[in-house]
Amino acid sequence: MKTRVPALLVAALLLAGCTDNAPASPAGSADALDARKLTVEASDTACTLSAVTAPSGTLTFSVTNTGSQVNEFYLLASDGLRIVAEVENIGPGLTRDLVLSAPAGTYFSACKPGMVGSGIRAGFTVTDSGEPVGPTGDDAALVDAANTAYAAYVGDQVDQLLAGTKEFVAAYTAGDDDKARALYAPTRVHWERIETVAESFGDLDPKMDAREADLEQGQKWTGWHRLEKDLWPARAKGYKPLTTAERKTYADDLLANTEVLHERVQTLTYTVDGIANGAKGLLDEVATGKVTGEEEYWSRTDLWDFQANVDGARVAWEGLRDLLKRKNAALDTQIETRFTELQKLLDATKSGDGFVTYDKLDKAQVKALSDAVNALSEPLSKLAGAVLS
Repeated sequence: MKTRVPALLVAALLLAGCTDNAPASPAGSADALDARKLTVEASDTACTLSAVTAPSGTLTFSVTNTGSQVNEFYLLASDGLRIVAEVENIGPGLTRDLVLSAPAGTYFSACKPGMVGSGIRAGFTVTDSGEPVGPTGDDAALVDAANTAYAAYVGDQVDQLLAGTKEFVAAYTAGDDDKARALYAPTRVHWERIETVAESFGDLDPKMDAREADLEQGQKWTGWHRLEKDLWPARAKGYKPLTTAERKTYADDLLANTEVLHERVQTLTYTVDGIANGAKGLLDEVATGKVTGEEEYWSRTDLWDFQANVDGARVAWEGLRDLLKRKNAALDTQIETRFTELQKLLDATKSGDGFVTYDKLDKAQVKALSDAVNALSEPLSKLAGAVLS
């Protein structure tokens, strides 16, 4: 988990900075195309965009981290909560692009130095260019098919998440810790497969998936990892177990938030750029938490999450393959190769119906997995740009 999230809502899309008040260029002109290519300078103290407005259409934000901390860049809906697109894990000195199709509307941009807090925010406006937004013509049917299939996938995963959470909290509140521990990782895989969708609801993610190490001052710790620590307290020195009443309070809260997530997901509309950026976001989740063993600090079940993030990214890519093959067959082949290489390494860590715990991995295995994630991340970062071309 990282308190940030993607990228799959069609509702909102864009950013902030500084610009002049020159009149808008005609739709389709060279000036209009250039106006859709923006730069973002993300430092430790500022988030400076090259413009505060852009015409609707395919927008590209080239985000350069000029600071000393790892940074993230978000595009938020007009409510400032829903994350409609993001690019994360931008190391100092690096530049990463975020490509998306943006309808007219008002949005917020946000850089998050150190990947904590609410970020450095500013308003951004997308004006109506008068041009169609999103794929048209022969691509339209492929786009509709991809969006429909992904919506069905997310719906199925959130159904399973809710059912699994009910069973897990029932065991936990009854004091059946062995059963609760056995259900913990298999239930969480349904969250991890759609993590970028779940995180798009900015208010739910901190309540459900916050890690203790990421808590901000004064933030109440709730959700999966609070219960995880209570079930696996061996690494917590001087830990005081939760009382029966406290267990019920935290378990009821987790279930209630899962039910809210289940309800909200039914209202979502998906876009091909959102699906593509979400796939890349899931790989970023692996890179920043799972492959490092930081996500499941107490239970050491990181490899279940790792596989689930990869599953979600693969499903997103597979749903876009027919469109991608028409646009860039070579990129599709490269992504397929990288997925296969990464999955082979993950398969070597399996144990029974699950995986070995993270502490059983040696340094060579961790490095190999990390290298494979990075190798896949590079071509996957081009997916959104390719399907929107």
